[in-house]
This record gives sequence, structure tokens and C-alpha cells, in this order.
Amino acid sequence: MLALDHLAVSAATLEDGAAWVEMALGVPLAGGGKHPHMGTHNRLLSLGDLYLEVIAIDPTAPKPAHPRWFDLDSFQGAPRLTNWICRTDDLDAALREAPEGTGTATDLQRGDYRWRFAVPATGRLPFDDCHPALIQWQGELHPARALRDHGIRLTGLQITHPEAPALRAALKGLADPRVEVQLGPYRGFRATFATPDGPRVLT
Repeated sequence: MLALDHLAVSAATLEDGAAWVEMALGVPLAGGGKHPHMGTHNRLLSLGDLYLEVIAIDPTAPKPAHPRWFDLDSFQGAPRLTNWICRTDDLDAALREAPEGTGTATDLQRGDYRWRFAVPATGRLPFDDCHPALIQWQGELHPARALRDHGIRLTGLQITHPEAPALRAALKGLADPRVEVQLGPYRGFRATFATPDGPRVLT
């Protein structure tokens, strides 16, 4: 089974991405950390049972010999919602059921957090990056439980893709009423949030 774990906003710089999310949702982001294996760094926001991650290439880190996750090597333009991540209790089993190209299980860590992550060889996930990245947390620690709760909650995640029926079939292990895969001519993400100041949207 899969469960929605977190959302990823990609940005050309971490400062730009954090400012964009803070302006859109009206709350400050918490400090995150660095990912030496990927040459990236992030900042985080609690969404209650999950969290939002702003991620960008770390300009102080050496460039890895492999493509970075979330296709960050090709990222251009303004900050935007680019990926979603689902957790599983058995990453190897989930990968056997996932579409080809979802990735290879890789052991990673950031500070005290340790996890296994399906890293795609190209840096890009199936269905034009609309298939979720897969993660298996190791131990009891999880960022969502450590972050300050500002009362922001995800109410809906709409994923649009020309091959929506096939993407829905690939997600048969996920049962989350907030996630909707809909048919459209282009790929796209739209996340809606309940906030203390009313509904807000990230795309």
C-alpha cells in the first residue's frame, strides 16, 4: 500500500522557493537541511499528517555523478509544484509493482533522518514526472512530526495528464480521497490548502 507522504516545490534557488511558498500560504517555512548524495537542500512546512518540501540545487555542494532527483538538473523558471512523494512499508515490493523507470532503492539520510528512496536513473519519473516518487522511512523519525504546525492542511491534489487512465491504474495501491488524477492535454499539478486565512492554491 502507498500513502501520501509529502509534496515537493522545486526552485532555482532555495530562497526563491521559500519566499514563493511563504507568500502563497502566509506562513514561514522551517529550516530543512542538505542532501549530500544529491547535491540539494530544502526547507519544510508541516501539513499535519504530511509536509511540503521546497527543494533546490545546493550551490555549495559538489555536483553528483548521477542525475539529481525531481529532475532538478533541468529545472528552469519560477518556483512551482513539481512532484509528490508516497511512502510505503516495503519499497522493494512497491517497486516491483511500479512502472518501469520509477527508480532504484537507495539508502539516504539527512541528520538523524534515514530513509530508502526510489531514485530514477534519469532523474525523471514515469508519466512525465507525474508518477509519485517512492520512499520508505527507516525508524520512527518523520519530518511531519517534528515541524511546527501552523494549521495548514492539504485538501486536494489534482494531477492532470494525457494518460490519466494509465496513471490511475499505476496508483492502484494508493487510497487517498485528496488525490485526483484527471485527463488533460498537458501534465500539471494543483494543490489546494485550508489555511487560517482561507483556502490557498499552489500549482
